[in-house]
This record gives sequence, structure tokens and C-alpha cells, in this order.
Amino acid sequence: MTRLPKRTAIWGACLALLLTGCAATPPTTPPGTPPGTTAPAAHVAPRDIPAGMGSGVADSVFPRTVKHFAGSSTIAAAPAKVVVVSTGQADALLTLGIVPTGSTRGDGAELVPRYLINAFPQQRDALAKVADVGSRLSPSIEAIANLKPDLILMNITGKDNKTLYANLSKLAPTVATQGTGLYWKQDFLLVADAVGKTAQARQVLDKFQQDAAGLGGTTKSPLTVSFLRKNGDRLRMFGVESFTGSVADDAGLRRPQTQQFKGTSQDISSEQLDQADADWIFYAVQSGDAAKSMASAPLWPTLGAVAANHAVAVDDDVFYLNTGPTAARAVLTVLQQRLTGQG
Repeated sequence: MTRLPKRTAIWGACLALLLTGCAATPPTTPPGTPPGTTAPAAHVAPRDIPAGMGSGVADSVFPRTVKHFAGSSTIAAAPAKVVVVSTGQADALLTLGIVPTGSTRGDGAELVPRYLINAFPQQRDALAKVADVGSRLSPSIEAIANLKPDLILMNITGKDNKTLYANLSKLAPTVATQGTGLYWKQDFLLVADAVGKTAQARQVLDKFQQDAAGLGGTTKSPLTVSFLRKNGDRLRMFGVESFTGSVADDAGLRRPQTQQFKGTSQDISSEQLDQADADWIFYAVQSGDAAKSMASAPLWPTLGAVAANHAVAVDDDVFYLNTGPTAARAVLTVLQQRLTGQG
């Protein structure tokens, strides 16, 4: 029997291992994935409060000390008067059955978004009495003080959060969430902890995630969805790591390769509008007639989704301006109706 030289045998074994390893490596995308797309990562939006945060006590326990993104705050009793400073926190409170006493507003936005008034008609009168405490980036400390709140909610994104937290904490216990759309679930749970309604919040999220998971299997074929917003002359695509992106991710929906970037959104010029194309486009314009506004873009009629009548004008407040469980449910409902031919 002929014996191979020792070096030859070693190289042969290495080659065999390499070939075996390559053969065993799974594909980076599932079979049947359309060219130029990738399946979204599992659970892009965190589904729990970050380690070390929250109160760690039962919902019925007060006083409770809640650790959050700006420190820790002790809440003496279940709060009856809550002021919200940041996007999505009014949504979170209303989902838990609490009407905020005061709220800020975004630039050009209503104090209480129309979708919340429609979602909670039984609270219409109470919502009409919500006090305006200024803008989200620079709320009026005096206006908040006049309301004598039991709890103030803010986030740490897009503002001088240290100064704001210091000022608000002098008025009432203040809980700071992380902010940005990607973190809407953990922020919802942190707000729920502060008001002693964690179990209720988890039930809301569990039902949402269960319903979302069922959507991907009900679509007729693998498809891609695109999220696009126009604000004045500014065009933005929203990626996987955005509020709407997280809802699509929960539903197992694929995104075009051009929207697989890191971060919440990416600006494009009108000459780059083809980057927003997909099997379906869900688009919004901050004000005015969305369809008419987008139709004025020269490349708009050339997009495949537009030609297939798969470009859907959506509520800007719901899809792109607010984050929270009620907005997420509204986004999921639109996706469900359109992608399964139910609406």
C-alpha cells in the first residue's frame, strides 16, 4: 500500500474539512427569496426592558422605584396625572387605559393625533381637555408645573436630555425611555412599569406579535415592502431599524436591498426614487394630497409598484410620526388588508 507523504496527507485532510464545511454552511437567505432581497433579522425591535431597568416589583406595589435611561425615580402611588413629553407615550398610556393630563406636540402636528381619537372614541371628551405643554424638543417647564403631575414621561432622543430631565425631576417623578421607533416595545413596557400595568402591556404585545407572525404566511407569494415618506422636498426611505420596519419584521415581510441599511431612515433625491421600488410601497406625505404630491415626481409612474397599483398612501401620523402599540396595530392592519387582498 502506497503511503502519502505526511505533508500531502495533512493538506488533503484540510481540503476535505474545507469542502465539508462549505457544503454544510446554510444559505444566507431562505430558498425562494427574490433576487436582491434578504430576509429581515429575527426580532429587530427589542421585546423586553433592558437588563437592570424597571422596578422589578408587582404591578400592585407602590411606592415603586423605576430604573430608566436617565437614572431612577420613585413613584409614590399609582399616578393619576401624567404628562407626556415624547413621541408615542400618549399612545402607550391610552393603550393602557390612561388619558394623559398634558402633552407636547411635534412641528405641524396635532396635540392628540387623529388616529388616537379614532382608536379611543370613548375618551374623546377627555382627550379634548389634554393640556398643551409646548413642543417635544423644548417643552414648557412652567406649563408642566402648573398641571401638578404625579408622573412625567420623556425620552432621551433628539434633545438636551440631561438638562430636561433635571428640570422635570424637580416637578415630579420623571421616567425616561430610550426613544426612536425601533425601541417602541421596550419603551411601552417601561412606561407600563411606571404606572403599574406591566402585565396588561405584555398581553398587548403578545397578541400583537402573534397576529403579526401570522401575516407572512398568508400572503400569496414572497414579496417585498417599501416604506417612503415625503416632507416638503425631503424624501426618506425607512429601513428595517425603524418603527414601520419593525412591524414588517414581526410579520416576516422582506425588504428591498436598498432598504437594508443601518439606522432609521435614509434620504434620497427625486432622481433616486427608483431605490424605493418594491412589490408594495407604503408612502405618506406630511401635509396635503399624498397621491397628488408623489405623482408630481417624474420617476413615480415608472416604479413597478405604482404600475401594479401597489403604491398605498397611508396615515403619516401612524406610519412615520408616532410610535406605540396602537399605531403598530394600525400599521399591521393596513399591511394585512393590502397584502392579503382584504382591503
